Amino acid sequence: MAKLYFQFSTMNAGKSTLLLQASHNYRERGMHTYLLTAHLDDRAGAGKIASRIGIDSDADTFRPDDDLFAMIQARLQESGVACIFVDEAQFLTEDQVWQLARVVDDLEVPVMCYGLRVDFQGKLFPGSATLLALADEMREVRTICHCGKKATMVVRLNEHGDPVREGEQVQIGGNETYMSLCRKHWREIMGD
Repeated sequence: MAKLYFQFSTMNAGKSTLLLQASHNYRERGMHTYLLTAHLDDRAGAGKIASRIGIDSDADTFRPDDDLFAMIQARLQESGVACIFVDEAQFLTEDQVWQLARVVDDLEVPVMCYGLRVDFQGKLFPGSATLLALADEMREVRTICHCGKKATMVVRLNEHGDPVREGEQVQIGGNETYMSLCRKHWREIMGD
């Protein structure tokens, strides 16, 4: 039975690595997968899902106004797909998450989404909030704070390494921009 999965965490927990490994497992068994990632995150190149450990794969990209149900339905008509993988799922819109739920329910293809749960201010991303509401199965991918406790929050840093407390929810970046922390250390850095 097909399901909608959401694997979430903070930055640098290995979400993209897990996605690429799972897709590889399908392909190794002769099954096709369909990979999607957010158009706005092109750090590894346009249409690439890449892991910090050096593995990557080509992917189609999605924008906020794309109909993912239609995109996936067209792809299924071209060739059989055993599983859909979505990286950077926090950038999905609420409507797109519902479209992915329809893929699972109506087209009977599993969809595995990987993304951040909260932003640098501790607020849910719209895509993540909707996935938390609709996913059939959820799994937290864990990483650790510098103190050794589980990191559940992320802080955004400016070019001088100082914490940023206000700004747009989305700013693409990696280790130079974000640091994963436990809630206690996030509160200390954010001034709470």
